[in-house]
Amino acid sequence: MKALQSTCLLLLFVPLIKPAPPTQQDSRMTYDYGTDDFEETLFSQDFEDKYLDGKNIKEKETIIPEKKSLQLQRDERVTPPPLKKENDEMPTCLLCVCLSGSVYCEEVDIDAVPPLPKESAYLYARFNKIKKLTAKDFADIPNLRRLDFTGNLIEDIEDGTFSKLSLLEELTLAENQLLKLPVLPPKLTLFNAKYNKIKSRGIKANTFKKLNHLSFLYLDHNALESVPLNLPESLRVIHLQFNNITSITDDTFCKANDTRYIRDRIEEIRLEGNPIVLGKHPNSFICLKRLPVGSYF
Repeated sequence: MKALQSTCLLLLFVPLIKPAPPTQQDSRMTYDYGTDDFEETLFSQDFEDKYLDGKNIKEKETIIPEKKSLQLQRDERVTPPPLKKENDEMPTCLLCVCLSGSVYCEEVDIDAVPPLPKESAYLYARFNKIKKLTAKDFADIPNLRRLDFTGNLIEDIEDGTFSKLSLLEELTLAENQLLKLPVLPPKLTLFNAKYNKIKSRGIKANTFKKLNHLSFLYLDHNALESVPLNLPESLRVIHLQFNNITSITDDTFCKANDTRYIRDRIEEIRLEGNPIVLGKHPNSFICLKRLPVGSYF
């Protein structure tokens, strides 16, 4: 009976006794604890590295575009976009010298008129290799007042080359290969075509007739057989020396039917070096204040 009671009591107390956790569970818990602490450390470093760096990057991203935007705004405000150049101005002004409306293209071996700035008033293209002048060369340069092509190889000039140059006052074509003259602009005060190969048939009868401002005419050292016709009253100096002029008439400089006519503006006429004896034509100079320079014997 006692043994039965002891057994029953033992059975009652067994469920109340909880076994101790195994050693493997202890090691697992220790490992987990260590791992959590390690991960926490890594997370802390990762947070500082990534979050703070990301914050700095974010701040940089918000600041840098603002700087670029301000810089672009500043550049747009201070430095306007470059103006479009007409007629390729820069290459010409790099090759030549452009200064206050004047373009100097001397001895640079160009073989054609370069594109000029629209505001050009003076062009000096002396001693180059230009062979021809065309209407396109000056079509968009209406303000030209002086052209100098001394010492080129010009053989031909289109009649319309100077037609739009209403302000042109001085035209120099000296020391070229011209055989004839083009139509000249109306406001010329000086025309110089000395040292060419111009013959009388290369000058039209009315070439100089309407040039009422022309004061200086230089056609010396050519191949003229006669004095050009219809020379304007405005002339002060006429150089025709060293041509092939063989004769002159009473109407060359004066008016045969008007003995009272005086050509008082002419200051100098040069005819030396021509195969003509001026003394044989005394009535040809009756209207002049000064006799032409040349041979009278």
